[in-house]
Amino acid sequence: MLSHQKIDEYIVVYSSNAIPPRILLKGAGKIIGYLVFKPNGKTLPPNSKSGGVMTLYYHLDDFQNAIDLLRNEKPLYLLGSSNSAYGWGIQTVTEEIGEEEKV
Repeated sequence: MLSHQKIDEYIVVYSSNAIPPRILLKGAGKIIGYLVFKPNGKTLPPNSKSGGVMTLYYHLDDFQNAIDLLRNEKPLYLLGSSNSAYGWGIQTVTEEIGEEEKV
């Protein structure tokens, strides 16, 4: 089963201790997911969903890509699937080529 929820806001938590960097995703005024960034080269835990909140794991190298999407793309959706090999991530919607680009 595939679910998607619109991302309205995000909160970056970049701790200075052993807690890995993470981005909290909010939709409709509540937390809908976490993007958790583990050290590069480490095996990532499986993505999960608990109590309606999705947790997606990425390597630290992917942090900049994720934050760029959140800053620059609207609307965005958080995707999750009961099949962990498919459908987990952040998705944009179809855009015209060159949208909002100045020539």
